[in-house]
Amino acid sequence: MSYLTPSLSNRQLKFKTAPTDTISVMNDTIPTTAKVSLDSVSPSEGEILTVLEVARFLRVPKSTVYKLARLGQLPASKIGKHWRFLRRDIHEWMHSRTQHN
Repeated sequence: MSYLTPSLSNRQLKFKTAPTDTISVMNDTIPTTAKVSLDSVSPSEGEILTVLEVARFLRVPKSTVYKLARLGQLPASKIGKHWRFLRRDIHEWMHSRTQHN
């Protein structure tokens, strides 16, 4: 369990933290980036993107990304209330659109 212990030194309040057990700390063992490692796919292609990241990549407003995902025109997965996209799928989607036009 983590707790703070105040100690006074030169009239400045300092806190020392006690060592924490990683099992008792929520989300401590979860990696900060989510990447999918597949044998035939490079790590960047299997990268999971958010709506904001896709909007920046496509240079469109977030509302456009939401609309295309909701209509099934943009390859996406909904996890709970959040949309997620594979970088590889977005690249393939872009290439297929440029070939049709």
